Amino acid sequence: QVQLVESGGGLVQAGGSLRLSCAASGSVKSINAATWYRQAPGKPRGLVATITSGGSTNYVDSVKGRFTISRDNAKNTVYLQMNSLKPDDTAVYYCAAAVAVVAGTLKTYWGQGTQVTVSS
Repeated sequence: QVQLVESGGGLVQAGGSLRLSCAASGSVKSINAATWYRQAPGKPRGLVATITSGGSTNYVDSVKGRFTISRDNAKNTVYLQMNSLKPDDTAVYYCAAAVAVVAGTLKTYWGQGTQVTVSS
């Protein structure tokens, strides 16, 4: 069994920073690609940032230059550093990762989400 657990969300003023973590636990061999998504009230879930197994990254235009996705393979953890936060960044943030399990299969798992609220 594999779990992805997100942490690091909270309430921050505009211009502030937060760092989200997404840790994989259980029968995990490694994390392949991973993606952060977010969903604001009344809006569809959208991609924020992606990191490949090789460390290549991609971002939605609205967060370029402000957010940084990274990974620590030794800890099976993916991070999202969010700087210069804006009220429009308020959303529930989810991570999804393709996880190679000990049994040898590769499967995508989702975290439970963490709330980020940016006040003006």
